[in-house]
Amino acid sequence: MERDPSLAHQPLSACQESPSRCNRMTESKAHTRLGLLIACNALMNFDDTAALHPRILDHLTDAVLLFDLSYRLVYINLAGEVLFAVSARQVLGMRAKEIFLLYDKTIEKDLKRALGHGESLTKRNLALELPSQMITVNLTVAPILDQDKPVAGLVQIEQVDRHLRISMEEQIMAQQNAARMLLRGLAHEIKNPLGGLRGAAQLLDRELADEELREYTKIIMEESDRLQLLVDRMLAPNKPPRKSRLNIHRVLERVRQLVQVEAPAGVVIERDYDPSIPLINGDNDQLIQAILNIVRNAAQAVGQKGRIIIRTRVQRHASIGYRCNRIAAKIDIIDDGPGIKPELLGQIFYPMVTGRADGTGLGLSIAQSLINQHGGLVECSSSPGNTVFSVFLPLEKDHE
Repeated sequence: MERDPSLAHQPLSACQESPSRCNRMTESKAHTRLGLLIACNALMNFDDTAALHPRILDHLTDAVLLFDLSYRLVYINLAGEVLFAVSARQVLGMRAKEIFLLYDKTIEKDLKRALGHGESLTKRNLALELPSQMITVNLTVAPILDQDKPVAGLVQIEQVDRHLRISMEEQIMAQQNAARMLLRGLAHEIKNPLGGLRGAAQLLDRELADEELREYTKIIMEESDRLQLLVDRMLAPNKPPRKSRLNIHRVLERVRQLVQVEAPAGVVIERDYDPSIPLINGDNDQLIQAILNIVRNAAQAVGQKGRIIIRTRVQRHASIGYRCNRIAAKIDIIDDGPGIKPELLGQIFYPMVTGRADGTGLGLSIAQSLINQHGGLVECSSSPGNTVFSVFLPLEKDHE
C-alpha cells in the first residue's frame, strides 16, 4: 500500500498505535489542499484580472497611494480613504504635497529621491496629525519600474499604533472576562449566607415584642436587601441579548432625552449623526442601558455646566479584539469635563472602580459587558477638557 506523503516524517509505529490520529491528519491535509485548489481555480476563472488587483488592494489594512511622475495621485485604496477621511473622487489628480500638506511636507522630495535613485525609502514612527487624532505610522516610498525606468511612485502607510490598539483591546476583553468570572464566584459565596442572614432576621423580628428591638432587625433586613441588589447589579447582565433589526440613532435619541431631563440646565448635549449607518442587529433595551451608563457618566463629569457630543460614524477595517471587521458603527461620547486620572484610566471598566466619592463603579463595567455581548467593545481616551468613550459595534452579517 502506498503511504501518504504527508505522513512520511512519522514512524510507522505511531500510525499503527493511533490510526484515528493518522486519519484525522490525512483528512486535514486533504481539506487544506482542496481549499487551495478552489482558491486558485477561482482566481484563474476570474474574467477581469485588472479588476482583481484593486479588490486585493482594498482588502489591505495599510494605506496605498500611487503617484505619477508629476507627483499627482492616480490611485488610492480603501484604507487610504479611511486614513485621510476623504473619498477617491476628492483627491485623484491632486499633487502629493496637497494631500500631505498637514502631515508630511517633504513627501514630494521623498518621491523625487525614490524615483531618481530607483530605490525605496522608509520613515519610521512618523507622527501624523489627523483631524480627529494623532497616529504613528511607518511611511514607505517605492518606485514602480518598467524596464528599469521609473513610471510611478508608490506610497505605503502602515499604522503602527494599530497593533498596540489591538493588543490593548484584547487585554480589555481578557480583563472583562476574568473580572466577570471572579464576580460570579464571589457573588455565589455572598448570596448563600446572605439569604440565611435575612431569613434569621425575619424570624427574629416575628418573635420580638419590643418595637425598639425590632428596629434593629429591620435594619438587618434592609441592609441585606441592599447588598443583594448590589450583588445582582455586579452580575448584570445575566441574560443573553434578544436581538432584532434596529436604528442605532433611535437608541441614541432615547438616551439623549433621558440624560437631558436629568442633567442641570447648563449641560448641553449635541448630536453629530452619520445617517448612512445601516440598521444593526441588537437588543434595544441592552444598548440603551449600555450607552445611557456612558452618557450619564459624561454628564456627571461635566458638573453644572459643560458640553457633551454624541457622534456616530462608519468605521472601516475596525479591529475589535483579535477580529478585524470590514465595517463597524463607531459611537463617540465626548465631554469637556476635567478628564480621568491617568492611574484610573486602565482600570475604569473593572467593577467597583470609580473616581467619584458617591459612585458605585458599576456603570462602565456593565456597559462594557453589554457591548461585549453584541460583539463590540468600549474604549476610552482622556485628557483634561476632552474625554472620549468610543463604542464599536460590528455591522457584518456574521454578527447578526
